[in-house]
Amino acid sequence: MTATDSALTALSQGWCALSLLHGRIETHIERALQAGHGLSVREYSLLDVLSRQHSGPGGHLRMHQVADSVVLSQSATTRLVSRLEDRGLLSRYLCDTDRRGIYTEVSPAGLELLAAARPTNDTALREALDEAALNPELSLLVAAVKNTPAGNQGD
Repeated sequence: MTATDSALTALSQGWCALSLLHGRIETHIERALQAGHGLSVREYSLLDVLSRQHSGPGGHLRMHQVADSVVLSQSATTRLVSRLEDRGLLSRYLCDTDRRGIYTEVSPAGLELLAAARPTNDTALREALDEAALNPELSLLVAAVKNTPAGNQGD
């Protein structure tokens, strides 16, 4: 085995560990959000991203930007938006300056549900990370997540 082979093996093992950590976290959060609020992780993420929009220049996201933010294809994002719109959690409207642009906004009911679900999401995330930290293969990744500026906000 050459140095390159062992580096690729280490890289592959790191990727597998990251994928495992992500899967465990997402599954744990999914269960908590579904049980407590009838939301999937993707639905929660979409509501969260859209709730951060503002009215100023560049404050509203176009559908392709929303898709990038929630890591879905544009068609999957459109279907997700439609489902949430059918539930009264979102609304869509045409851009004032460009009639080809469609914006999506979280409704008051969507903001209320998001506010109720946010503590559930945060608790489930902490639980999943704490559990994963007990696994020697994942503990360094968990520490890295917890030590990022976005990851240590409640610690």
